[in-house]
Amino acid sequence: MEVPISNMTSSIRIHVAILVCDTPIQPVLRKYGDYYTIFQVLLRQAFKDLEISENFNDITVEFSEHQMVDNNRFLDLEKVDAVLLTGSKHDAWAEDQWICDLTSNIRETVLTHKKPVVGICFGHQILARALGARVGRSETGWEISVEKLTLTEAGKKLFGKDTLSIQQMHRDIVFDTPVDCANLATSPKCEVQGLYLPRQVLSVQGHPEYNEGIMSCLLEARHNNGIFGDELYKDGLSRVGECHDGRLIAKAIARFIVDAKTK
Repeated sequence: MEVPISNMTSSIRIHVAILVCDTPIQPVLRKYGDYYTIFQVLLRQAFKDLEISENFNDITVEFSEHQMVDNNRFLDLEKVDAVLLTGSKHDAWAEDQWICDLTSNIRETVLTHKKPVVGICFGHQILARALGARVGRSETGWEISVEKLTLTEAGKKLFGKDTLSIQQMHRDIVFDTPVDCANLATSPKCEVQGLYLPRQVLSVQGHPEYNEGIMSCLLEARHNNGIFGDELYKDGLSRVGECHDGRLIAKAIARFIVDAKTK
């Protein structure tokens, strides 16, 4: 699927491969579509925002879908300009064959093929693992709903502000920052909230693609299933509708992809 963006100063085509690592729960799937659809919506808007604010022009963005779960085949990197790894209910530190294969392939994508990779939540953790960082279960438990992050100097420069709010849904974390990467942000429950290496790596622990409706569905489902107790559930609901910077983060992702293509 192609998304033309008009009125730009030079013509450019960008192919973003979306590596889908999970399927949404049914209430989310019925209302918002699968993760491939959700991320296309996010990125379409992001490239439009980039056009308006930074005078980019005449970009055509093409997306392709690649299912990763239980799949040991990887995509042909010669045909893509950037790779995006979605979130997942699976553990990025697990030894399942497809997760190990994915980790290895992402390492090759960054280090050998020099293709830019974007990671979201599980994708952030896979990227970190691929680049040698420790990933595992957090001792502080779940981080959910809209959370305010403290940006590092690298994060302030990338996002243009001092703090960042983002929807969160995780209890696995990245424990340390890979060599050559910068940590973008911290929170009380997670010290490594994002990774950045210009034109090669951009990841966030949170979910810029989640809106209030998606997060509400997830909170309710995990409360009904006994994963979240009453107190945690109520706390998440109390913040689910707060303003967040998902759109700003998506715009930074779009800029990162364009920079990797043009510089």
